[in-house]
Amino acid sequence: MKKINLHFDQEAREKITLIVISVVLTIIAMFLRGSQPLISTIIFLIAYLVSAQRVLRKAWKNIKSGNFFSENILMSIATIGALLIGEYPEAIAVMVLYEIGDIIEDMAVDRSKRSISNLLEAKPEFAHLKVNNDWQTVDPSVVKIDDIIMVKPGEKIPLDGVVISGSSSVNTAALTGESVPVTVTNGDQVLGGSVNQEGVIEVKATKVFEDSAVAKILELVQNASDSKAPTEKFISKFANYYTPVVVLAALLLAVIPPLFFGQSCSVWIGRALTFLVISCPCALVISVPLGFFAGIGSASKNGVLIKGSNFLEALNDLDTVVFDKTGTLTEGVFEVTNIDNQSQMSDDDFIALVAAVEQNSNHPIAKSILSYNRADLTEFTLSSVEEVAGHGLKAKVDGRDVTVGNMKAMKALGLEIDEKASSGTLVYVAIDGTYQGMITVSDKIKPDAKKAIQRLQDLGIQNLVMLTGDNKAVADIVAKELGITQVYANLLPEDKVAILEKLKAESHSKKKKIAFTGDGINDTPALTLADIGISMGGLGSDAAVEASDIVIMQDQPSKIPTSIEISRYTRKIIMQNIIFALSVKTLFMILSTFGIASMWQAVFADVGVTFLAVMNTLRIMRKDYKN
Repeated sequence: MKKINLHFDQEAREKITLIVISVVLTIIAMFLRGSQPLISTIIFLIAYLVSAQRVLRKAWKNIKSGNFFSENILMSIATIGALLIGEYPEAIAVMVLYEIGDIIEDMAVDRSKRSISNLLEAKPEFAHLKVNNDWQTVDPSVVKIDDIIMVKPGEKIPLDGVVISGSSSVNTAALTGESVPVTVTNGDQVLGGSVNQEGVIEVKATKVFEDSAVAKILELVQNASDSKAPTEKFISKFANYYTPVVVLAALLLAVIPPLFFGQSCSVWIGRALTFLVISCPCALVISVPLGFFAGIGSASKNGVLIKGSNFLEALNDLDTVVFDKTGTLTEGVFEVTNIDNQSQMSDDDFIALVAAVEQNSNHPIAKSILSYNRADLTEFTLSSVEEVAGHGLKAKVDGRDVTVGNMKAMKALGLEIDEKASSGTLVYVAIDGTYQGMITVSDKIKPDAKKAIQRLQDLGIQNLVMLTGDNKAVADIVAKELGITQVYANLLPEDKVAILEKLKAESHSKKKKIAFTGDGINDTPALTLADIGISMGGLGSDAAVEASDIVIMQDQPSKIPTSIEISRYTRKIIMQNIIFALSVKTLFMILSTFGIASMWQAVFADVGVTFLAVMNTLRIMRKDYKN
């Protein structure tokens, strides 16, 4: 059984103090009720004011702002009415139990916030900056790109950079949810907000603080609760209509029987006041937003940042998930695995020629070829370099026209080449318009990608689609291994958008939603177009983080089904709360109309239902989700 830690802030302690005072005064007043009725009444009124002061103040503010039907006004009317008919203990009990329920609600919200606030605690407060061979402690915001900073054991890395000296293990849990430390040494990238656990390291800054990973995350977290889900909006509108209706019903209940049927005024006014206490919609207006907040908190605890409760709820209606291949389902780390050299050159010279063309490209495939090359590229004379979108590169190298690219690039030269099935990407090479061979560059499938696809299918999401700029042979091999049946290959960025628009129209025709999962700048149009944009490994791409609605902090596709499970469980709990609250309140309102339910039972119907709904909501945070 999990341990429950009770944490009371200053406001909660003040509320508890007032509750204790009110209860003690009420007990004293009840002892004096028979012998000293006047003194007893005065003490009852003092006890009421002690317990009700916060609600009364809020009610007065609501009235001044023109909101005449808030729950605070309902509570004030009902309890003041109870005092007027001599139901002093009942009036005080309503306020005391309401305050207890409010404390429990605050504790629940605090617990939901804690997993999110852990991210806020990741904010670095200082940096040791190297200035003229000396170290100065400065604010991270003053550090510039290429500045050198030192991070000691136990300190937070102030901003994103590359290790240039030393080695250590780094804890990235606050950023990614991954509890296992990562070993870093010379040349390794580190993220701002990570904690250096062991040795002293020196880091060259690659981003200023406002562009670093931790700053981006802080911005996402602070804005996470701005967007309301449709259920939240419905409950807010429902409360706006519900409250005046029940006030009118209570008024009619107090007036009609005495006026038209000669019934006792005090009896029916008492029933009307009980009706009002029961009718307070606090269980709904508290538990629904709290449920979504708990869902967002639970997701962040599992390494997923959801930018608003509307996106959390939208996950319930998914029927299509579209994946970009490279960097999303695959690791995006390429290496040369085969050289089919049909030229008269040696393999080393062949690779060197291709690397000379690719040397200024930032594409992962180009980098893998450059990494494989061992020759000195300064020996080549390079000119007329041209990048052809969706095809590859052209250049004049030592007077020869060299084309490096995909099958489309070869066809553009009028070359007909048999396309071979391969698990890697094929880079074709033509020199002076003649085909000279190809290089196979392979990208590994992520370890948990297959599990992610299987779990999505288990969750009933069968429409899984993969989009890629790679050739069809590579795409088909990857898709078959993962169990994806819909594959679109040889795509340009605009092709991905066109296909996504088509798939989106199909989903919307079934009143369902579509998600797109990508990881890079070229994925931002699709991330924006989808109902739910999910950035994978989004810490590596600022554009993807900005464009997406959900950010997977770890580079794990399996977090997508985890997010869906959290979304579905959150909706389940919220619907339980709505049905339970409305059922109990409707029952007790009927009972109060016929005089069966007393004020004490009304207290249970209001505060008790709220308390149970809040406790039920906490299950969202306690549940262990598959990963």
